[in-house]
Amino acid sequence: MLPIKPGQPPANLDAWGTVADLGSTILEGEVKAFGKMEHGAPDAPVSCGWFSCTQGVFRMVYPFTEHAVVVEGTVTLTDETTGQSQTYQPGDAWFIQKGTPILWRVETPVFTKNYFAVV
Repeated sequence: MLPIKPGQPPANLDAWGTVADLGSTILEGEVKAFGKMEHGAPDAPVSCGWFSCTQGVFRMVYPFTEHAVVVEGTVTLTDETTGQSQTYQPGDAWFIQKGTPILWRVETPVFTKNYFAVV
């Protein structure tokens, strides 16, 4: 069992470079990425784990369909197709369809989410 509690990100996340190394385009800041896979792999049909990053702004087209819960920090996500924006804080969740272009504005020094992804 792996408990997920708002405000308590897991210890020992792995350094993943920057979000650009994961296929995103950085618009502001360095946006270092950290994470830990709990099930599957990035190219597996189903995966879940932890993703964390430092403050900044970046754009990504979702390579999978994702359900995520914010554990730490604040982020504003903007669907660049519709222009709809929403700010998320610990305990908030989202569902984003594969192929959706999302602008991320990480508003705190660190942001962490727990996610479940389906390719």
